[in-house]
Amino acid sequence: MRTGEDLILWDWTFNHLGDIGQRVVEHLELTFIAVGVGFVLAALLSLAIRERPGLYAPVTWVTGVLYTIPSLALFALLVPITGFTVLTAEIGLVSYTLLILVRNIVGGLRGVPPEVREAATGMGYSRWRMLWQIEVPLATPVIVAGVRVAVVTTVGLVTVTALIGQGGLGFLIRMGIDQFFSTPLIIGAVLSIVLAVVLDGILVLVQRQATPWTRST
Repeated sequence: MRTGEDLILWDWTFNHLGDIGQRVVEHLELTFIAVGVGFVLAALLSLAIRERPGLYAPVTWVTGVLYTIPSLALFALLVPITGFTVLTAEIGLVSYTLLILVRNIVGGLRGVPPEVREAATGMGYSRWRMLWQIEVPLATPVIVAGVRVAVVTTVGLVTVTALIGQGGLGFLIRMGIDQFFSTPLIIGAVLSIVLAVVLDGILVLVQRQATPWTRST
C-alpha cells in the first residue's frame, strides 16, 4: 500500500512553488476570460430573445449542439484553423458556457412576476428602464446560479486545454501522466478542485451582497 509520502514528493513541490503558482494564475485567466466573454455573449443573446421570444428555440438549439460536442473533438476541429493558441482554448471554453448562461439569464428574466411588470408599467417605466431597474435585480439570483455552474464547469474544462499547450493546472496533470509521476498530477487535480470550490464560494457571497432581500431572516 502506497503512503502519502510515496504519492507526493514534498521536496519537488516546494522547489516548484513558482511554477505551480504560475499555472494557478494561467488557470484563473483562462477561466475568467471564458466566463466573461461567454456572459457578455449570453447577455446579448438573452436581450435579443427578450425582444423576440421566438429566438429562444433556435438559440438554445445552437448552444445546445455546441455544449454536446466533446471537448477533445472541438479542439481538434479548431487547431487546424487557429493553431495551438489561447484563442483555440477560449473558443472552446466560451462555447460551453453559452447554453448554461442563456438559459439562466432568460429564465431569470422570465421569472419576474407579471404583476410586478404591470405595476412598473402603470408607474410609467419604459421597457428598458424596467429591464435594468426591476427585471435584472429580481433575476440576479437565477443569473448568478448560472454563472456559478459556468465557472465550476469551466475550471474543470480548462485542464483539458493542456492537450493543446494551454491548460494552467492541466499542464501539471499532463506532466504527471506523461512521466508517470504522481506528485504534479495530484497537485494539479487537487488545486483544480480547490479553485472551483473557492470561486463558487466567492460567487455565493457576491450574490448575497447583491441581493440582500433574499437572505433568511
